[in-house]
Amino acid sequence: MDSADAAEMIGEVSEEQTEHEAVNRFRGRAALLIAVIAAVLAVGGLGGGNATDDMIINTIRASDTWAFFQAKNVRQTGYQLAAERLENELATAGSTARAPIEARLAAYRAQIARYDSEPDPAAPNDPTAGEGKREISARARAFEAARETAMARDDNFDWAEVLLQIALVLGSVAILAINRAVLILSAVLGAIGTLLVINGFSLLVALPF
Repeated sequence: MDSADAAEMIGEVSEEQTEHEAVNRFRGRAALLIAVIAAVLAVGGLGGGNATDDMIINTIRASDTWAFFQAKNVRQTGYQLAAERLENELATAGSTARAPIEARLAAYRAQIARYDSEPDPAAPNDPTAGEGKREISARARAFEAARETAMARDDNFDWAEVLLQIALVLGSVAILAINRAVLILSAVLGAIGTLLVINGFSLLVALPF
């Protein structure tokens, strides 16, 4: 072996070592990316689970509250019919019979008014606090609004989970194939998934789909 052969061999070994180091660096970065994506996926999964729970709970609360509203409405209708009968009686009643009828009619009208609106004295500034139809309907609408918010959060987390899982798969493929383009695609999907997770908590942007 002459000096030229020795120099060529040294060059080949050095080139292989450099290539091996580059592969190790690539795999290290890919592994770090996968770890970050997995962490974001875990956070998004937690947020999605909480959003689903909120959606179910507020749906049940809204349904129960509207049922309570309907029960109040039925009772109020009964008092309204009774008041109408008393008004008819009052129109034909003699002077001696008018006083007790008027007293009963006043009581019925007061009850009808309470069914319409009965704020909670402990929270006079809260439109949802109280047992009247107005307060009950406001409470039911608040539950429905909370349900819609939870649904919007859940949509973000669902899409984020899909993209992050695909990103994890592509990251693993990139490590095995030593493919930079696949790793870049994994990073892009991971970034979009991360933005969706953030939007799931903040709801800064409404999804167009």
